[in-house]
Amino acid sequence: MNISKNISIKSHNSFGIDVSAAYFSESHHLEDLKHLLLNRCHPDIFILSGGSNLLLTKDLNAHVIKICHKGIHLVSETENEVVLDVAAGENWHDLVLWCLEHDYGGLENLSLIPGCVGSAPIQNIGAYGVELKDVFVSCEVLEIKTLKTQTLLAEACEFDYRSSVFKTRAKGKYIIYNVRVCLSKQPHVLQTQYGDIQRVLKENNTDKNPTIKDVSDAVISIRKSKLPDPKILGNSGSFFKNPTVGKDIFNAFHSKWPEAPFYKITEDQYKIPAGWLIEQSGLKGYRENDAGIHEKQALVIVNYGNASGKQLLAMAQKVIQTVKEKFAIHLEPEVNII
Repeated sequence: MNISKNISIKSHNSFGIDVSAAYFSESHHLEDLKHLLLNRCHPDIFILSGGSNLLLTKDLNAHVIKICHKGIHLVSETENEVVLDVAAGENWHDLVLWCLEHDYGGLENLSLIPGCVGSAPIQNIGAYGVELKDVFVSCEVLEIKTLKTQTLLAEACEFDYRSSVFKTRAKGKYIIYNVRVCLSKQPHVLQTQYGDIQRVLKENNTDKNPTIKDVSDAVISIRKSKLPDPKILGNSGSFFKNPTVGKDIFNAFHSKWPEAPFYKITEDQYKIPAGWLIEQSGLKGYRENDAGIHEKQALVIVNYGNASGKQLLAMAQKVIQTVKEKFAIHLEPEVNII
């Protein structure tokens, strides 16, 4: 099993930040993972998946282990649904495409989300009205301290908006090595009411009786029109969460900005698009050296070439401060900042 020393991990993070790992290894199987943890080269362990939801602001003085586990396995199947086990190292969008090929529904709205399957539960990834928790059954985890494996059901994962137990009280405790999902067979229940999906379906002449492939194509078209390709322009997708505010704060906000879009979650909670807040703050397209806000999507912080993690973090902090001063609303990063 190869262990590299003082290696750049620029190619292993979607921002393209050139930081180094004191030690670096790849794990391809559960036994690899156990062996590396038992024979670690450094007391600190850093688990790396797709590197797509990560802002690295410093070198990693740790043993970095990249999860490369592969495999999609059919667990069970009925007339109406199918259950799959998916290894943590599988590319998320490749999984979506695989499901479309087999006519399994439920992931089509999550098309083109960067990253790997093992990271999906950590973030409870979501887009266009669908979240991972909607199809999630369980995940298999390895406890780092004891090297014992466990199966965590959805309730134990404590899913929330772009969050889970893996980002809160169990942060750093487990490594996810397998995810189980339950997907639909015919007839599929499509989620097409969100965002621009209906508009794109109509443009594609597929709005009358759309398939899961049609919905996926619409989502891919929307995302490509708004979001930069990390292979061309370093980014991590949406950098900020859409803030959820209480009724009093919302009423004060809405009275001053009646044109602002919002989503009513409950009688006492409202969600306001962070992209709108950032754009109205005059920061869309803003740039300092190689750190900037994308010109088409204000939610996205981009690396135009050689920005450091600290410069990108400073850009994020500028956004948070500016929005707070203008709207009295606090933005929270969706990205994990190291």
